[in-house]
Amino acid sequence: MSGSIVILMLGVSTFLGALGLIALLWGVKTGQFDDQSKFIDGARYDNPEDLRDAQMMDEKRRKREEERKKKYRPPD
Repeated sequence: MSGSIVILMLGVSTFLGALGLIALLWGVKTGQFDDQSKFIDGARYDNPEDLRDAQMMDEKRRKREEERKKKYRPPD
């Protein structure tokens, strides 16, 4: 391949990459990736068993953190 073909390919690929980055940033800025119904559906379809399980897991996590804090000793 000649040098001009390589330069042309680099230019086109850089342009397309920049175009994709601009499109991604625009989508993030305008909220295209936000899921508006995520939290509403989560609350709507929760059942009491799932809520109890989540509460139990949260309590276990808190106990582990408290135990870890009790065992922690700063370095001398």
